[in-house]
Amino acid sequence: MIKITKTILLTSALMLTATQAFADTLHKKGDLEVVAALDIRPGNVTVSDNGRVFATVHPLDIPSRWRLIEITGKKSWKAWPDDSWQKSEGGDAAHQIDTPLGITRDAQNRLWLVDMGLNTGKTRILAFDIASGKHLKIITLDDAIAPRGSFIQDLVVDARTGWIYLADISNPGLITVNIDTQKATRFSGHASLQSEKSAVMHIDGQDTQFNGKPAAVAVNPITLSADGKKVYFGAMNGYSWYEVDAASLQKADDKAIANNIRVVGKKPVSDGAAISAQGHHYFTDLNNNGIDMMDSRGELVPLVRSALLDWPDSIQFGDKNWLYISSNQLHRTAAFTGKGDKGEAPYRILRVWTDDTQPFTSR
Repeated sequence: MIKITKTILLTSALMLTATQAFADTLHKKGDLEVVAALDIRPGNVTVSDNGRVFATVHPLDIPSRWRLIEITGKKSWKAWPDDSWQKSEGGDAAHQIDTPLGITRDAQNRLWLVDMGLNTGKTRILAFDIASGKHLKIITLDDAIAPRGSFIQDLVVDARTGWIYLADISNPGLITVNIDTQKATRFSGHASLQSEKSAVMHIDGQDTQFNGKPAAVAVNPITLSADGKKVYFGAMNGYSWYEVDAASLQKADDKAIANNIRVVGKKPVSDGAAISAQGHHYFTDLNNNGIDMMDSRGELVPLVRSALLDWPDSIQFGDKNWLYISSNQLHRTAAFTGKGDKGEAPYRILRVWTDDTQPFTSR
């Protein structure tokens, strides 16, 4: 009986695997799917090994107490890891999330979050165990690394060697953090970190304003190669995509870092970027409601265009060959319009089929 039961279970597992493999063959490069349609704006999105989808709630959304959520259905979500970490008056501020944006997971299936602390004045990096929701770590960046007025919104994590890399768009710079020692360093003042005048943000048929001025956003998207040896970055309002050796950032020698920065290729005006295990670079294309890929010559190739990609904010690889996208109509928030929030729900999390795979297998 036991042998028969094991045979049945094995047969069922093989059939399920075969069915899934067949389903995957039905997708082609550029296929776009809606994962969730939400009543609140997702900021950045990340996906666990087993397909659980998490998102920050964008600080520019209409004020609410929600900060970090897990998607539970096509139109549903829940506070994560629980209600106590959301913003509430009278709670323990040390164990509440203030103004989060950047979110990612690492090869150890930990969820990492950067809390910009726009209200508290302290930028923090938080880590949680995805399986249990247990809080693992808080790293607070001091004022020399994250001075008041910073907007440190994007991060990548190398679990193998124990380093975090972040981008500050307000005081343009790259920040490097050692996870074990919590020592952090900052690199700034380099031309590669600045916006480019020629990279005009043009959405919905008009040049985009931010706080009453033409949008000119500095270093923002940041990614890490599958082997952890290269950090890639560029300005939101920029057409150049740069690389720098992670080792030089870790040594914190500004001259060596500057001498080590190289142009990889062209990018669009973009809020988010991702890199595959195969080394292909992907970007959100704000001006064209799309996602682009950099080809082997360093040129841009459109992957998908859709009206549903209405300010494609962040992108990260998830399960299979899917690239997950948050789309949040950010250009319709009060900071951009100057006349109140013009966004209309639903705000979406989507995914696009790439034929590439996520980079965490090698880290």
